[in-house]
Amino acid sequence: MRTGLIAEKIGMTQIFTEDGTQVPVTVLKVDNCSVVAVRTEEKNGYKALQLGAKVAKPQSLTKPMRGYFAKAETEPKVYLCEFRVDETNDLAVGQSINADMFAPGQLIDVTGTSIGKGFAGVMKRHNFGGLRASHGVSVSHRSHGSTGQRQDPGKVFKNKKMAGHMGSRRVTKLNLKVHEVDAARGLIYVKGSVPGARGSIVYVRDAIKAPVTTAH
Repeated sequence: MRTGLIAEKIGMTQIFTEDGTQVPVTVLKVDNCSVVAVRTEEKNGYKALQLGAKVAKPQSLTKPMRGYFAKAETEPKVYLCEFRVDETNDLAVGQSINADMFAPGQLIDVTGTSIGKGFAGVMKRHNFGGLRASHGVSVSHRSHGSTGQRQDPGKVFKNKKMAGHMGSRRVTKLNLKVHEVDAARGLIYVKGSVPGARGSIVYVRDAIKAPVTTAH
């Protein structure tokens, strides 16, 4: 298990292949992503690498965080994230992680915070069909209908699909394919969409549930 990296979602575009096929891609930018700390089995009880991205102004950090980066002798970062690894791979504190750690055709997992939709009804949030358009239904065509049973059990069960806050939660999309890598500009072109709004931070790692191919 290798380390991942922290990237910024630039937005979506399209790429045309040599045969004219249109491929929708999401552009991720890797900038100033480096190792901030190394977690070891002997000292911390597990193996991981803490990465940081986007240089922070020292005056914008709290005093404990300024001391944390000063002790590590690294430039302060806005975003921090730990990635579990099998081995630290001799990655030292301060070493940069670049976009070329991923290759075209590779499967990856991307984690981000989905776009917030605010308070949404069940038709938008859970794809309900709504009530009938006639036969006595009035003013409640987009409602969810009954949510409970009779006197027994006399309550609404937990996790019942109802109206409520939609989006703005941590989402991971699995087995996305890397279409192209521009190491010079630090760009990763991922086929399809990834969670998050433009300018948001996402966490990219090797796919952990990639399909296993059997050799014949």
